[in-house]
Amino acid sequence: MADQDPQPPSDQFNPHHLTQQFEQLLRTRRLNALTDRGRPRHPAQASPYPSPTPSRQSSLHAPHLPPRPAPNNAPTLPSYSSLRNMPKIPSPPQDASSLRFRNLLISLSSNPTAYENPGLLDEALAVIPLERIYGEAEDESQLLQAKAASIGPNAKPEWGYQDCVIRALLKWFKRTFFSFVNNPPCPVCAAPTVALGMTPPTADEKAGSATRVELYRCSANECRAFERFPRYGDVWILLQTRRGRCGEWANCFSMLCRAVGGRVRWVWNAEDHVWTEVYSEQQKRWVHVDACEEAWDNPRLYTEGWGKKMSYCVAFSPDGATDVTRRYVRDAAKHGADRNRCPEEVLVWIMDEIKKIRRENLSKEDRRRVIIEDHREEKELRGYVVRALAAEIGRINLSGQPSAPGDEQKVPARVSGAQAWREARGEAGHHPPDNDQPPREGQ
Repeated sequence: MADQDPQPPSDQFNPHHLTQQFEQLLRTRRLNALTDRGRPRHPAQASPYPSPTPSRQSSLHAPHLPPRPAPNNAPTLPSYSSLRNMPKIPSPPQDASSLRFRNLLISLSSNPTAYENPGLLDEALAVIPLERIYGEAEDESQLLQAKAASIGPNAKPEWGYQDCVIRALLKWFKRTFFSFVNNPPCPVCAAPTVALGMTPPTADEKAGSATRVELYRCSANECRAFERFPRYGDVWILLQTRRGRCGEWANCFSMLCRAVGGRVRWVWNAEDHVWTEVYSEQQKRWVHVDACEEAWDNPRLYTEGWGKKMSYCVAFSPDGATDVTRRYVRDAAKHGADRNRCPEEVLVWIMDEIKKIRRENLSKEDRRRVIIEDHREEKELRGYVVRALAAEIGRINLSGQPSAPGDEQKVPARVSGAQAWREARGEAGHHPPDNDQPPREGQ
C-alpha cells in the first residue's frame, strides 16, 4: 500500500525502520497501560456505553474525586529512607531547633583544640611510661611485619608502628592509669556511698571546667560523710585525678594520644557517649578507639554489642567536624534512632561551617591534605551503606523471606560500669523499651 513504508530486504539493516518499530511498541504499551488504568476495578460497575472524552471546560467544574488507589502490584514512590543517602545541598539553619543544634555542635567543636596546647602536651608526656609504650609498640610492629612477610613479598602489615604505639597506650591507660567511677568511695572510711543527686559546683570546680557535680553520702551509719564527684572537663586536672566515666576517659586518653604524636578526633554521640578516633597512616583512615572498653577498630560495638540505638555521631578535631554516624550505625532500620534535631541538609551546612572555621589558618598544603582525607572518608562511609544493603539482600532467599542469619562476627557487650548502671542506660546488650529514657552518664 502507498501509505506504508517499504520493507527493507531481509539482508539489509535499516535503522530508520527499527526506530519506527521501537516507537510504535512504546506507544502500544503506553496505550495499554492507560487503558488498564481507566478500567473500573469491579466488572459490575462497568458501563455498556462509552464515556465521552471530557473537555477542558467541563473538567474545571468537575467535582474533585479522591485518587484511585493503585493496584497491589503497581510500583510505589521511593520512601524517604531510600533517598537519605543521596547527595544533599547544604542549607543554613532557619528554625529554632536547627539553630540550637548548630550552637551545640559549634560549642563542642572547641573541645579538641585543647589537645594542641604545648604546656598540656608536656604534662601529658610526663605521666606516660614512654620506654614501656615504645617497647611494646616495637615488639608488636615487628610481629606484624613478620606476619606480612610470611604472606608474600608485596603484603603490608595490618597496622603501622604509630598504630602500635596507640594500641600499647590504650592497654596501659585502661589497665593501669585511669579508673572508672560508679559511686566514689567514702573519703573517710572508704565504705560505699549512695547518690543524692546533683549539687552546684564550687569556684575551684568551675575553674576545672566542672559544670556538674554529683553528691554522695557514705552508707555506713557511723560515718555518713559526704563525697563530691565533680565532672571535670579540664585535661590537666584529669591527669591528676585519673578517674571518671566515659567523658573523662575519652578526654584524657585523646590528649595522651596527641602527646605521643597521634592525630585524634573526639567523637560525640547524641545518646550520651563519647570516644576517640585516631588516624592511621598505614590504612589511610580514622580508627575507632574506646578507652573505657579497651576497644580498637570496633565501630559496631555500641549498636550490635551494647544494643544501643544511635542518631548522631559527630567527630571533632582541630581540622573541623564530620558526621560519622554511618561508621557506627550500619543498620539504620535496626539500630538507628530518629535524626530529628535538624534537616539533613542543615547538618551538612553546619559541618561545612565548622570546617571553614577550623581550617581558616591552615596552609595550602595542609588544606589540600584534609580535603583529600574528607573525600576518602566519604567514600568509606558510603561503602558501609552499600555493604549493609548487600548484606540485607543476601539474607533474603528466593521466596522473598529473610533467611536464617549466618555466622556473623560477635560484638561484645559493654564491660565498663556497674551492671545495674549499664542496664539502666540500655547498654547491657539488649534494647530498652522505646518509651524508656536511659539515664545520663552522670547518673
